[in-house]
Amino acid sequence: MEDIEDLLVGGGAGVPPGFRLPVAAAVGVKPRSKFRSSNLQDSLKSNCSDKIPGTQTIYIKTFGCSHNQSDSEYMAGQLSAFGYNLSENQDEADLWLINTCTVKSPSQSAMDTLIAKCRSAQKPLVVAGCVPQGSRDIKELEGVSIVGVQQIDRVVEVVEETLKGHEVRLLTRKTLPALDLPKVRKNKFVEILPINVGCLGACTYCKTKHARGHLGSYTVDSLTGRVRAVVTDGVKEIWLSSEDTGAYGRDIGVNLPILLNALVAELPSDGSTMLRIGMTNPPYILEHLKEIAEVLRHPCVYSFLHVPVQSGSDTILTAMNREYTVSEFRTVVDTLIELVPGMQIATDIICGFPGETDEDFEQTINLIKDYKLPQVHISQFYPRPGTPAARMKKVPSNVVKKRSRELTTVFESFTPYVGMEGKTERIWITDIATDGTHLVGHTKGYIQVLVVGPERLLGTSAMVKITSVGRWSVFGEVLEILTENVTSRGKRDDKISTCSDLNETCCSKESETCACGLTSSCGQTDVKTVSFAPVDKDQRDVRSQDLIGWLLRKRKNSSRRNNESEVLESDEKGGTRERVQEWVLIDRALLFGILLSFFTIISIFLYLGYRDISSKIA
Repeated sequence: MEDIEDLLVGGGAGVPPGFRLPVAAAVGVKPRSKFRSSNLQDSLKSNCSDKIPGTQTIYIKTFGCSHNQSDSEYMAGQLSAFGYNLSENQDEADLWLINTCTVKSPSQSAMDTLIAKCRSAQKPLVVAGCVPQGSRDIKELEGVSIVGVQQIDRVVEVVEETLKGHEVRLLTRKTLPALDLPKVRKNKFVEILPINVGCLGACTYCKTKHARGHLGSYTVDSLTGRVRAVVTDGVKEIWLSSEDTGAYGRDIGVNLPILLNALVAELPSDGSTMLRIGMTNPPYILEHLKEIAEVLRHPCVYSFLHVPVQSGSDTILTAMNREYTVSEFRTVVDTLIELVPGMQIATDIICGFPGETDEDFEQTINLIKDYKLPQVHISQFYPRPGTPAARMKKVPSNVVKKRSRELTTVFESFTPYVGMEGKTERIWITDIATDGTHLVGHTKGYIQVLVVGPERLLGTSAMVKITSVGRWSVFGEVLEILTENVTSRGKRDDKISTCSDLNETCCSKESETCACGLTSSCGQTDVKTVSFAPVDKDQRDVRSQDLIGWLLRKRKNSSRRNNESEVLESDEKGGTRERVQEWVLIDRALLFGILLSFFTIISIFLYLGYRDISSKIA
């Protein structure tokens, strides 16, 4: 089918991004394809027709990189602003929104499985992200509503029409979505900030370029404005995200060092908010190495950079069309390690690229051994349809798997954090570990530090003593809190007491390999998926316009783990965690209503029983 695109009155002039126009003027629609059964069509319409638009529940699933996650947060923010509820429960949702990744075959296979599950559950479905943008005609997307990567500010319109039983497709690339759209962050302390979309490269294996297109950069002013806003909102980490951070600005006459210096100038002088520079390919930072090194030395910037090399063989790099040599990669790494104290570098490797010989692979092994980098994302080659590499002669799959295992074994033999025991480091704490016990912080070099303490430590910076080291993380004891957790409303948390009995060990060995940026790595190669959390209580309270909806949603969200009314939390060894929640006015009102109803019902039953007995005696 042809794409159904922007049919705005008067060509759309003067309409702010995310503004919901009357549907007839805002978006073209057509009924779902005939392959959908009429019974299913009737069921969808019946399920949604009795609900007021904007009150339904949306389940959002995100695959892939940090750029995709940011897009999902923007879409969630707009849906929330228009009254929709967000839920992690698939069954209770009225519509599923799947944000997809096209980097590797496993992530697209996971998307296919989820789409099939959604169809089986007879749920309305919207698919967003790189898969539909880069492969709009694949069978799995027949009869499905689609939001393109540069149309995320139209997600409300697409959802509304899909809930009515229509199929909507918005895929035409246009101007970049505004950075000040409503946003619901998965982690309220972390802002993922896209600085540009697309890239200047033409790697023979990459499908992302098909979806994200040519380089398009946001202006320095728009990005500094966004940084000012999120710092005021209480964000403690800002991740710069793009398909290639180093190429930033080449389309608008600026460069990455200009942007970085402008952003750093907006950060609090106490170091309470840190900046993390995103994935950067070697060709575009070679001319700016000294300027970038100077930024990486800044107290408010993590001394960390993700620089993909993909292969240690120049022959394979040429076949990949990577536009640099192994020597140039070494220059990048050597220069940054020399100029930036404590510099940490992560990289990516693709095993079994078409034409890779044993000699080529041995060169890759030697490169990794030379640098013993603490983070290496190891992937097997996946031919992506429509790319030049998909037509190249493939290395046998058993050889690819063997090389992947061998490289993983070499990488896991490194002990990058040995020698840190006993050192005192400053860390920034922004997350909870997967074991539910430790909090996750990062050093200036973005080394993961696990500490034990109350959740009120989230959003703070602290001095810690490193007590032990693991392969993927180190463990620390909190000595001193340096910055307090200040909420978006400017209210400081109470004084924090800390504990540091570290008798457990854990490691979240999750890795995400993507063209768009780094999240975490333990050398694994599985695709990471991100479920979207329900909307934060404070954000929904501000955005809601309907009193009844506000009351219902406030009760629904009051059970969230990060409830700000926690006043007691114990993490002693062998003990249990106890939480006491402050009763707010609405709790008392609801309890009073329940008790009143209960006593009214009892009184009615007693009255009827008494009247029945009296009538029998008479």
